[in-house]
Amino acid sequence: MQADSFKTECYTFVMKNAPQSSNKCEACSKRLEPIADMLKLLPMERALLEYPQRVISVSMPVRMDDGSTRIFSGARVQYNDALGPTKGGIRYHHHVDEAEVQELAFLMMIKCALAGLPYGGAKGGITVNPKELSKKELERLTRAFVRALGTTVGPQSDIPAPDVNTDAEVMGWFADEYGKMTGKYQPAVVTGKPLKKGGSKGRDVATGLGGVYIVERFVATRGWNPAETSVAIQGFGNVGGHIAHLLHERGYRIVAVSNSKGGVHNKNGFSRGELVVAQKNKILPKGDAVTNEELLELPVDILIPAALSEQITKANAERVQAKVVLEMANAPTTVEADAILHARGTLVIPDILANAGGVIVSYFEWVQNLKKQSWSDKKVAEQLQKKMHEAYTAVTQETKKRGSDMRTAAYVLAIDRVLKAQRKRRH
Repeated sequence: MQADSFKTECYTFVMKNAPQSSNKCEACSKRLEPIADMLKLLPMERALLEYPQRVISVSMPVRMDDGSTRIFSGARVQYNDALGPTKGGIRYHHHVDEAEVQELAFLMMIKCALAGLPYGGAKGGITVNPKELSKKELERLTRAFVRALGTTVGPQSDIPAPDVNTDAEVMGWFADEYGKMTGKYQPAVVTGKPLKKGGSKGRDVATGLGGVYIVERFVATRGWNPAETSVAIQGFGNVGGHIAHLLHERGYRIVAVSNSKGGVHNKNGFSRGELVVAQKNKILPKGDAVTNEELLELPVDILIPAALSEQITKANAERVQAKVVLEMANAPTTVEADAILHARGTLVIPDILANAGGVIVSYFEWVQNLKKQSWSDKKVAEQLQKKMHEAYTAVTQETKKRGSDMRTAAYVLAIDRVLKAQRKRRH
C-alpha cells in the first residue's frame, strides 16, 4: 500500500472527486479513527476512504393531486466503486440529508466488501414525509427521481434497492421508469422488485433471515438454550417483524417489540399468533407499555435495534443491560456508545455484518436478472446462509487475532479489501 503509484492515485482521486472540505464525510472519518492507526493507513489512503467518490444532488418538481407543484430535494451518494458497481438503498424520510446519506453509503461500501460481494457502496434518499403523500404522488415522485438521476444509475454502474419507507412496489416504479428513459426494460437496474418484475424469492425476509443465521452461530458457540434466551426488538417493521417471527420459530423468547409510537413488554414472551396478527395489522401485541428508550434498557440476553440510527448513545449506553446487541438497523450505535459497551463487556455484533442479508440477496437478484435465471427459495436461503457464515467466521477469527471488538475486526477486513481492489485498478 505504500507504493508511490498508489500514493499518486489516491491523491488524484481525492483532488478530482472531493476538492472541497465540505464534501468530506465527517461521520465516516470518525468511524475510521480507531482503524487508521491499526492498519497504518497513509494520509492519502485515509482520504480516499473519507471522501465519497460522487455526490449527486437533485431537485424534482412534482405535480400533486390537487394540481399544485411541490419541489422535492434528493441525493445519491456513490461512495467508492473499487470492487464493482455501487449498491445501496433509497429512503424516503423527512430527516434525509446529504451527511446522513454519505455515512450510509460508506457503511454500504464496508458491508459489501465484508460480505465478499463485487460491489461498492451507495445510498440515496429524498427529503419527504411519505405519509403526507398519496400513492399516486409517491409514484410521480419516484419517477421524477429516476429521471433526475438519469444514467448515473444502471445495472453496471449503480444499483439501488429498498430502504426506509420504500418497498418492492417503489422499486417496480423505478425499474419501469428507467426502462422508459433508456428505451429498454432492464430489471437489473434495481433490486428488491416484485417477483413478477424480476424480483428474487426470499428477498422480503433476507435481512431478518441473515440476522437469524448470525444469532444461531453465536448462540451455538456459547452453548445457550434458545428457549431460555430472551430477545427485545426495537422496530417491528419489515426487518424487526421478520426476525421476531424467525427467531420465535426457532424457540427464542421474544419479550419486547416496538414501533415508532412506543413498545410493549411481556417477560414471559409473546406467542407466535400474537406476533403474526400484530405485524399483519401493523399494530403491537398486548403487553406492558414501554417507550422505545426503555426497551433498549431491558434486562435481556439479546437486544436487536432494528429501527433508525443512533439509538444507543453515550447518554444511555451505561444503562443497556443486554448481553449482546445485534445491530439490524444501520448505525444504531454511536461511536461513543460503542466504546462504552465494549468497556462494559457487552458484545456488539455490528450492522455491517448482522444486517448484510439484504444486500447479499440483492446481489443474488442482480445475478438472476443478468443471467435470466430464477432461483428457488431453498437455493436463496442456502446461499445466504453460506455467505453469512463465511463473513461471521472471518470476523470472529480477526477479532481473536487482534484482541479487538467485532466492529473493529469487520472494518479492518473490509477496508483492506477495498484498498487492495483500488490498487489493482490504479492502471
